[in-house]
Amino acid sequence: MRIAIFGGSFDPVHREHVRFVKAAIKYLHLDEAVIVPAYSAPHKLQGSSVGEKDRLAMCTLAFRHVKKTRVSDFEIRMGGTSYTYLTCRHFSDEYPDAQRFFLIGADMLENFYSWKRPEDILEHVTLAVCGRGEALDKNSHSRFIAAFGKDFAEVPFVGRDVSSTAVRVELACGLRPKPLSRAVLRYIKKNALYAHPGIVRALALEKPARRAHSIRVAKLACARARSLSIPEEKALLPAAIHDCAKYISLGDEYLLGFDPPSDVPAPVMHQYAGAYIAENYLGVKDEDILNAIRYHTSGRAGMSELEKLIYLSDLLEAERDFPMIGKLRALFWEDLDACLLAALALQIDYLRAKDRPIYPLTEQAYFWMKAQKNKDL
Repeated sequence: MRIAIFGGSFDPVHREHVRFVKAAIKYLHLDEAVIVPAYSAPHKLQGSSVGEKDRLAMCTLAFRHVKKTRVSDFEIRMGGTSYTYLTCRHFSDEYPDAQRFFLIGADMLENFYSWKRPEDILEHVTLAVCGRGEALDKNSHSRFIAAFGKDFAEVPFVGRDVSSTAVRVELACGLRPKPLSRAVLRYIKKNALYAHPGIVRALALEKPARRAHSIRVAKLACARARSLSIPEEKALLPAAIHDCAKYISLGDEYLLGFDPPSDVPAPVMHQYAGAYIAENYLGVKDEDILNAIRYHTSGRAGMSELEKLIYLSDLLEAERDFPMIGKLRALFWEDLDACLLAALALQIDYLRAKDRPIYPLTEQAYFWMKAQKNKDL
């Protein structure tokens, strides 16, 4: 008998998960594939964004018509952090005479060396890696064999690049993500999972093109947030609503009681108005989130990690295009502070070249960031 175990947060489960399992069944000649939603994955900051019972139910819906599959609640019943080595031990006991595989994507292969007790995992299973339709680099195999004394199998699968983070952002913004099956999407809507009424209300204040920009900013911010130890929900909210006042005039009913700062250039005013709307109409009370909105255009000295993230995500979202953006995008993933310093310098140089006034907070942010970087030298 040949079986495969497919674990993950499935937050939420999407079509590419299903397609990967189908490919594994075909190319590994499996008799059964077991889908195992995690109770709490080790790489998550605060567990999954929805409960384990809902993720289990969504997996059951997603795989209900796929032959040779079953969904297991083993990790959910175990509770606590879901470590793969414990799961592989369990299924080794359940299927002692089977040839056992554990399915992972090619993007997870590099991380496997840092998993908890990888040697223990490989005592019980053979790793089966999704090769995305192309053979993995030979160095990947040789390095793996050198480290563990055995090779991994490949599943030739041409899949689409689907980010669960991006799916969650789209759901929070009131969209219907294409990677979700109808059954899973119906379940999500029925149970109001991933919903964020405040974000939907804020986006309704924007024109369609600006709304699309805000969603792209949210996707980028949430993708980077984990590596900065910022909870996804905390990055999502200011990123998605930062431009909610972009088209609101100072005399609008949304800004009744708003006391605008003096000497603020017109392109900058919406950051202050946006923070006011977020606090007074959307109920945002977290001062760090409010500041991330309040200074997303200008920056300021003493920016928090969240403020830096929102400032740069706004500047570097996928459809922005200007000289040096490639370098800034690379720095964004490598060194957020270096990216911020370079971005502020670029903005100041641009304003000087155009003979435009430099907003004092932007200049202060630059000199503060420069001093911070010099301390690290």
